[in-house]
Amino acid sequence: MTDPLTPIYARNMAILGHSDQGGRPDGVQVMVEDGYAYVGHIFSKGFSIVDVRDPRAPKAVAYVPAPPNTWTLHLQAADGLLLVIHNKDMFAQADMADEKAYYKGAVNQHAGGARDWSAGMAVYDLSTPGAPRQIGFMPVEGSGLHRIWYTGGRWAYASAMLDGFTDYILITIDMADPTRPRMAGRFWLPGMNAAAGEVPDWPLPQGRFGLHHPIVHGDVAYCSWRDACLAVVDVSNRSDPKLITRKVWSPPFGGGTHNALPLPGRDLLIVVDETVLDDGEDGFKPIWVFDNQIPSNPISIATFSAPDDTDYLKVGGHFGPHNIHENRPGTFQSEELIFATYQNAGVRVYDIRDPLRPEEVGACVPQPPARMVDPRPNRPAVLHSADVYVDRNGIVCCTDFNAGLTVMEYRG
Repeated sequence: MTDPLTPIYARNMAILGHSDQGGRPDGVQVMVEDGYAYVGHIFSKGFSIVDVRDPRAPKAVAYVPAPPNTWTLHLQAADGLLLVIHNKDMFAQADMADEKAYYKGAVNQHAGGARDWSAGMAVYDLSTPGAPRQIGFMPVEGSGLHRIWYTGGRWAYASAMLDGFTDYILITIDMADPTRPRMAGRFWLPGMNAAAGEVPDWPLPQGRFGLHHPIVHGDVAYCSWRDACLAVVDVSNRSDPKLITRKVWSPPFGGGTHNALPLPGRDLLIVVDETVLDDGEDGFKPIWVFDNQIPSNPISIATFSAPDDTDYLKVGGHFGPHNIHENRPGTFQSEELIFATYQNAGVRVYDIRDPLRPEEVGACVPQPPARMVDPRPNRPAVLHSADVYVDRNGIVCCTDFNAGLTVMEYRG
């Protein structure tokens, strides 16, 4: 049996600790609040809490099950609150056994049938660290929410699959009363409101034109719109967001835009295109650097180099970017170092002091999963590093679809 504390490859990074999350080693988004990691599961039907106050001995302390047939894979922690998405468990469906089905065409075709799942957003009180207590819920009509952006205060933002739309759109959420959050505004790209008779001008069978999630700075939401790429949206009026600009590079490139992180002190924007298919089948998926001096006209100026310490295409599974650390308030914040997950190539750290020449300066590739919890047939038993979160002390938490929570440290 391999030692999870011994990386397959490391450069200027070390593994400090590992947790199988109480026997539920699958994870997507991770948030750390008051020394506790909250991990949303993709297959284990709920979310787990792991005590990471001692990074060398992380300990699973609680598990909160999801309602039947419901995904709770994404969450946000801020201001003593935990916001958790409720969505239809897409990967539990027979027609999603082949992952390609999730990333082609309008997703609303997978949201029908009996409403036997929970759709919306749950709000938990975290006044007792490690012991979330649900205090509120915002229901929506549709398959539910995918991912939220919330850093405290009155406003949250999310992607939501609502009845009548072809895919996920942007919603704003009023958190003035956390026990009764309410949807305040909506924004979508023209062609998405099928119920209103809008007709798409994109080839639905070839791609996903839906919002993954926004990152909001001030009154601007930087929206990663999957194969529709980047939409920059004015949210100064939370009940009536308006498009500032949209940038499209798919085709010729692969699309799948997943994160758009503004670096306001340097007028830069880091944009991640997520690899979603095995063996490089979905084409070139880089991490981009955009010049953002003029928010109405961001311009791409560079891409990060892909890991080349081994032939990761031969490893199998997904090789390419998934997520980045998003510089949330109270966490490690840098406009020079970018932490990214590269799926079967682990965690990578990039120095962007010269934005025209990003340089990889750190890497940590954990061991592959000890066992597979992904129920889908024919999935390769390889690493799938999903999310990365860096606390204010530089301690790195990384989730995996099957391999548990790995706690690391950058030593560059």
